[in-house]
Amino acid sequence: MFSASDVKTLREKTGAGMLDCKKALEETKGDMDAAVDYLREKGIAKAAKKESRIAAEGLTEILVEGNKAVIIEVNSETDFVAKNEEFRNFISVVSKAILNAGVKTMEEALEVETENGKVGEYLVNLVAKIGEKLSFRRFELVEKTDKDVFGCYSHMGGRISVLTVVEGANEDVARDVSMHVAAMNPGYLNRDLVPAEVIEHEKGIIKEQAMNEGKPAEIAEKMVMGRINKYYKEVCLLEQPFVKDPDLTVEAFVKNNGGVVVSMIRYEVGEGIEKRQDDFAAEVMSQVNR
Repeated sequence: MFSASDVKTLREKTGAGMLDCKKALEETKGDMDAAVDYLREKGIAKAAKKESRIAAEGLTEILVEGNKAVIIEVNSETDFVAKNEEFRNFISVVSKAILNAGVKTMEEALEVETENGKVGEYLVNLVAKIGEKLSFRRFELVEKTDKDVFGCYSHMGGRISVLTVVEGANEDVARDVSMHVAAMNPGYLNRDLVPAEVIEHEKGIIKEQAMNEGKPAEIAEKMVMGRINKYYKEVCLLEQPFVKDPDLTVEAFVKNNGGVVVSMIRYEVGEGIEKRQDDFAAEVMSQVNR
């Protein structure tokens, strides 16, 4: 009558819990549209009509408890709602619940119980109350050893959050690394983590640039490695000049303080989401022409 994939699709459309979606499909004999209506009628999917809206504002947050930390991003349609106390409370409650539950996937996270019901249900109810599309976009749980320290830094009131793990140094050093990551936005921790296809793409561009400069093919080939090394220094955290002392790389700064950078995570609100660009003049004309 319906599959697990149908349940997943209905959850994505409505934000309702897995059991609610399963029941809705059972009641409607697998009819997806009817199931959406069923959930809305029950007050479970009041947010369904907002599904097509773009939520690219919001907040990021980091919560640390002992050797565990979680970094999270929740989106809203407007910056105004991102400052709403209930919106901020949602992030706080969900962060703590996820940290305590130790879940790894978004599907698991939406089923975690909070003081306000399951995370997915809590989100749907908040959408109905606030009146905007809200999106629990992503999270990541990080665990460290007793030898490590977390570096936590939030910028612009939570629009950017960075969580680093540094071994062998203190929290001030780790926080300085996180500040650097917030400012310079490195794509990778080190060159070993840059995908081979990315490097091959860059090599192709660099070789073409050299050829366009009139260099012979064999000279262009030799130029590639020099420019690739420059590319690594631009995109790899450990090779970037440290913002507080450009004479040192980030790796050297941390090493001078007895440490090694283990990992980094940088969340920026709305990154990668295509924000809607409203054409005000066209909107006015559409109203006039009605």
